[in-house]
Order: sequence, then C-alpha cells, then structure tokens
Amino acid sequence: MLDYQMYFPNLNSNLLLKAIFILFFGAAAMNVSAQKVPASANDISPLLIGEYIPKDIMLRDVDGNEVNLKKEMNKKPTILIFYRGGWCPYCNRQLSGLGEVSDYLVSIGYQIIAISPDTPEHLSLTYDKHMMNYSLLSDSDMTAAKSFGLAFELNDKEFSKYTNLGMDIVMTTGGTHRMLPVPAVFFVRQNGEINFEYINPNFKKRISSSLLITAAETMSSE
Repeated sequence: MLDYQMYFPNLNSNLLLKAIFILFFGAAAMNVSAQKVPASANDISPLLIGEYIPKDIMLRDVDGNEVNLKKEMNKKPTILIFYRGGWCPYCNRQLSGLGEVSDYLVSIGYQIIAISPDTPEHLSLTYDKHMMNYSLLSDSDMTAAKSFGLAFELNDKEFSKYTNLGMDIVMTTGGTHRMLPVPAVFFVRQNGEINFEYINPNFKKRISSSLLITAAETMSSE
C-alpha cells in the first residue's frame, strides 16, 4: 500500500485523508458528469448486478403524470424492462409475451414496469394495442436510460435507415434527441439492489418468457 505520509510529511493525517478523498472521489464525479452517450450499442456501460438503481429519476405514465421511479420500485420487488419504443416490432413481440406471463409473475410477488423513450401519447397507443396489465412509463428525455448506462446515440446512417422504414424516432420521443436504449431486463429488490439482469446490444435478441420465469422464481426464493 502506498504511504502518502512519506510524500507529504508536513500534512497532518486528517487533512491528508480529506485531500485523498477529494482527489479520488472528486475525479470520479467529474468522470461521471463528463461521460458522453456512446455512439454504439456495443459501447454502453450498464449498471451491474449488486449495484443500486439511481435515485430521483422522474418519468411519466400514460396519462402524463410524473412518477418517481425509485419510490415506485420501493413498493415491491420489480421486473424493470427497457425497450426501444412502440414502433419496434421486436419490442412489441416482447411486450406481448410479457403480458402472457405477467399474471404469474405478479402472483409470486413482483410488479412489472416497462420503460421506453416514447412520449405518454405514444405509450397510450402501445398500452391500448396490447391491453397491458402492467405499467408503462415514458423516458422521453432518456434520463433513466442514461442513468442505467443503456443509452446510445444513433448515427446518421442508422437514423436514416429507420426514417426510410417509416419509423420516426424523433417524433415518438417528442423531438428532442436521436438516442435509444439497449433493450434490457433488470430484477430489482425493494431496497434498489439489482439482483439479475439481461442486456443484449443485439436488439433482435430478447429474454424468453421461460427464462424470465425461471429467473423470477430463483430470485424470489433468495
């Protein structure tokens, strides 16, 4: 272990500890604030198992009401889904499959929350289309996706491809950015600790309902 007192003999121990704390933790804070959204889904740095979800993330429900994500998740163990939007066929397939097993997941003690960049108005379309029996929340400014380390920026080529396919991502998010979240599933305890996750930069690959149930049963027995 490095002996800092040897290099700073005239600095008392308390001041030395404070200086070290500021040096390391201050630098870490600057790195977080300066961190840019990556330009590729392969370059994200998501929260890991054992870490805690961020506090004070404010989202909106299908009616446009503000929801404090942390307070909502304090109510009971949560299966938290991040998806790209109601325009994405792979997301719609995932949401439909989730609806088929949601009653069972709720019966073993979970609540289900699905988050996307869609505005509340577009969430309502998805909600009505699939007759959802779980919560949808709008992260149109990508605050949650960025805080969970899932956000990435679409490059011009990708953005043009989606636009040419009739997928107006800027419009569905409220016209503020060209970011998307990497699809992800987190199991989160009431205290905010992540105890399972499935994240795949390949948006075509989603967790199966059978694996989701197995993970839920395993986590609930811990």
